[in-house]
Amino acid sequence: MTGGRQFLPQLLLLLIGSLAVHIWAADPLFYESFDESFEGRWVVSEKEDYTGVWKHSKSDGHEDYGLLVSEKARKYAIVKEIDEVVSLKDGTVVLQFEVRLQNGLECGGAYLKYLRPQDAGWISKEFDNGSPYSIMFGPDKCGSTNKVHFILQHKNPNTGKFVEHHLKHPPSVPSDKLTHVYTAILKPDNELRILVDGDEKKKANFLSADDFEPALIPPQTIPDPDDKKPEDWDERAKIPDPDAVKPEDWDEDAPMEIVDEDAVKPEGWLDDEPEEIDDPEATKPEDWDDDEDGEWEAPKIDNPLCETAPGCGEWKKPMKKNPAYKGKWHAPLIDNPNYKGIWKPQQIPNPEYFELDKPDFEPIAAIGIEIWTMQDGILFDSILIDSDEKVAESYRDKTWKLKFEVEKEKQKAEEAAADQSDGLSSFQKKVFDVLYNIADIPFLEAYKTKIIDVIEKGEKQPNLTIGILVSIVVVIVTVLFKILFGGKKPAPLKPTETKTAAAPETDAPASSTEKEEEDEKEDAPALRPRRSRRET
Repeated sequence: MTGGRQFLPQLLLLLIGSLAVHIWAADPLFYESFDESFEGRWVVSEKEDYTGVWKHSKSDGHEDYGLLVSEKARKYAIVKEIDEVVSLKDGTVVLQFEVRLQNGLECGGAYLKYLRPQDAGWISKEFDNGSPYSIMFGPDKCGSTNKVHFILQHKNPNTGKFVEHHLKHPPSVPSDKLTHVYTAILKPDNELRILVDGDEKKKANFLSADDFEPALIPPQTIPDPDDKKPEDWDERAKIPDPDAVKPEDWDEDAPMEIVDEDAVKPEGWLDDEPEEIDDPEATKPEDWDDDEDGEWEAPKIDNPLCETAPGCGEWKKPMKKNPAYKGKWHAPLIDNPNYKGIWKPQQIPNPEYFELDKPDFEPIAAIGIEIWTMQDGILFDSILIDSDEKVAESYRDKTWKLKFEVEKEKQKAEEAAADQSDGLSSFQKKVFDVLYNIADIPFLEAYKTKIIDVIEKGEKQPNLTIGILVSIVVVIVTVLFKILFGGKKPAPLKPTETKTAAAPETDAPASSTEKEEEDEKEDAPALRPRRSRRET
């Protein structure tokens, strides 16, 4: 008995190992490792819009190969027809692939299109954004868009038209430069699960209106497009009281503010001192030409005597709210006796409505990548389709996990080295990340440039982190104070203080007219600019 008990654990391990080998050895419905060159197996689109060059390239830091987006700001299209069409109607289907954004992703897509059977006469080299697909799945990021797309094209049986149904609230795209694996699991009970790196990020139901926009099942009724609102329909809930009369003592001309006659000039006010004085330390530049530049004047600085006094210059009584101010009179509002509510067209049966127990998925006949991106270095790898979640999991463990762990360790080492070289601790980085988010708050839009300038200075001088925090808090408090209590409008710049703003840099190509003007400027003799008399 003792010998049998010792043999039992070994037998279990053998069975588990055999099962793992069986899962790994099972041929998936489709798998592309890119271990060999894609040429001759994948077809690059010959449509003129797609000028991006695909390359068979190693992933940075690995011996593993993938399909590489090699150029910036290009459109790319490549497709592979699969040997056997994959049905999405029978049982579980798993769609999985790896993507590494080696240079990040600011604006572009990194998704796959699972094409349905094309019309007769279609050839792979004509693949483009108009080629019909069944499912589009994968990362997309640009501006406010940051999502792992899942889009289903589903045919309406009443109209015969295909409609795009977008997954609501999809997961966001990881923001690093590591290899990530994206998995979509379609279950026979209408469930959809989206995994990123094997972790479930989204669960949805294909037939739920809460999960897809528009819903796969159209509404039973729709507003009658021919119904019109009657001309006498009154939607006003309140109306001015027609019997109301303006009070006789209501003065519409009274000002909102009046001079505070009770105000007294603060003690110590310096009437004879100007708010600004000539900078005593300023000197006239040696190359100043009075004939060309005019008489030189020293720049102004704040009068230091005014900093300790209540104020300088001519004192004037302040303004205060006028207690007699009432503004323009308006008749009070009363309930509208003719109010009928907000008009809506009548509902009629929806001719596009149909009932559905399961989505009528179109099969997958080809896999395509059709993207536009501003970044290069996007590497696709390990594209898999199978009917077994365990097979997909085993491929993640064998192909993705090892790469990811190596990249993660390398990233940690680089971050540690960067912390030492630039002086930024992980805490400080988190602080600056929060500050960048604060700069994006809408009511701080007018101060965004200044706030970002302060943050960037702080990143270069980490010892100023606390000072930066204090500065930005002061800005926020100031803005809130102005919003709540109003603020003094900034005084207009004096003509002598006006400076020409530098033209912003742009990557956009100049028009032919702009180029001609620039050429003319280059050919013209250099004229000496006239300087302000206060310039130093």
